[in-house]
Amino acid sequence: MDTILEIRVLDNKDWATVLFFVCFIIIAIIKTSFNSKFNYFIKLLFSDKYLVIYKDKSNLMSWFNISLFIVQLISFTFFIQIVLSYFDVVSKYDWMKFVQIFTLLGFFVLSKFLIGKIIATSFNIEEFADQINLQKVSYRTFIGLMLLPVNVVLFYNTISSINLVYGLILIVLLINAFTYLISIKMHQNLLFSKIFYFILYLCALEIAPYYFMYYWLTRS
Repeated sequence: MDTILEIRVLDNKDWATVLFFVCFIIIAIIKTSFNSKFNYFIKLLFSDKYLVIYKDKSNLMSWFNISLFIVQLISFTFFIQIVLSYFDVVSKYDWMKFVQIFTLLGFFVLSKFLIGKIIATSFNIEEFADQINLQKVSYRTFIGLMLLPVNVVLFYNTISSINLVYGLILIVLLINAFTYLISIKMHQNLLFSKIFYFILYLCALEIAPYYFMYYWLTRS
């Protein structure tokens, strides 16, 4: 009988394990250092106390938000890479693809933030823009933290059901849309007084970048 040898390729998951571990360490440090603030934060989807108490624009660049922003970027990068792997675009174990997606996502988010600051300064709506940015950062950081354990499960397990992936994408989009509605409701009086600037701000900063990114990805 002939012996047939097959090469068994083992995917390297150590880099992901380290990143997941780092994320959980950052969350633990934040919870210990800002216990009261973190407790309000994790109830963000059901209570607006966090946004009411910490509404000062200085909170946007606090260590609390900066640290959790890093966790958010890592979490969303994992989620995007895992979703793309189900469509056979990339491998979820490829750390180089993770770096590329992380860099692109970070550049996209920071570019949007800087362009938003320029637009807000040009139309003299800095206070409104800072409040909106603080809420967007808070809600998206919350979504990123909620996605982190989901990413762990999806990364280390092979789930054959594509419907689950579609369901997760839909849930993330719905929660994101829900947060926009909350922001609009909280600032409805200010919005109605500056409705023209808000529509311009919305089209230039919230619709156009996603449209161009979608166009670029589909063309690529």
